[in-house]
Amino acid sequence: MRSCMNQRGNQDDAMAGDRLRPYGDTMNDGRVQVSFTLPIPDGDRAVEAAKEIVLSMGLTNPVVAWHESLDKDFTFFVAYGSHEKGIDYSKVKVQSVDVPVMSMEETDRMIRERFGRKLRVIGASTGTDAHTVGIDAIMNMKGYAGHYGLERYEMIDALNLGSQVLNEDFIREAVAFDADVLLVSQTVTQKDVHINNITQLVELLEAESLRARFLLIIGGPRVTHELAKELGCDAGFGPGKYADDVASYFVTELDKRRESNTGR
Repeated sequence: MRSCMNQRGNQDDAMAGDRLRPYGDTMNDGRVQVSFTLPIPDGDRAVEAAKEIVLSMGLTNPVVAWHESLDKDFTFFVAYGSHEKGIDYSKVKVQSVDVPVMSMEETDRMIRERFGRKLRVIGASTGTDAHTVGIDAIMNMKGYAGHYGLERYEMIDALNLGSQVLNEDFIREAVAFDADVLLVSQTVTQKDVHINNITQLVELLEAESLRARFLLIIGGPRVTHELAKELGCDAGFGPGKYADDVASYFVTELDKRRESNTGR
């Protein structure tokens, strides 16, 4: 009990000031672990170069805890340093999807009571993205990490088109399916290809006067709600989100739009 009280007290002390620092071994020590590869041979000179890299990041007291040659011209490093400056936590702002997360049963019940029909959801990894792990985690019946996918919901018709679906084909299939919701997964993000692809998708929808017809949701490892809104989508979900998060959002949002359109 005393240790819990001490830990809580230490946390309060860390937040009492206006600077938030990383926690390593002791409160407010600012210790940070970084890993990186340098295109140089392993050796004492390489270790010193790695320390200089850590210092150039603005960290102090660098320590190279591990270094290993990947081949004769590349070396991998694990290093530590201290971030002494910290940040003002009170000034941290974030845009996020703010709706209560419902269970599958609660979502089905809400759809049945509020819509009286199944909601139609179509999803794909569009563009050149060949990865299906994200869209499968949200849509496939078995879901991911104990969270069932949309195919298991009684009141949702889910159509998963898979990967490498051209935006033009995705829109065509969405219209034919008479979808309520479009789900787009973007796993590949090198050179911001995901941003270019979603921008093209939104532009195509707008050119066909279809943007307002669908609720457009994107997801992926580098997707945030803020980025999604900037790109012209309705919502964005990043890592750690599941089908119940996504379903709770689109059911709630579609219900708001239904009420707005009917005046009820």
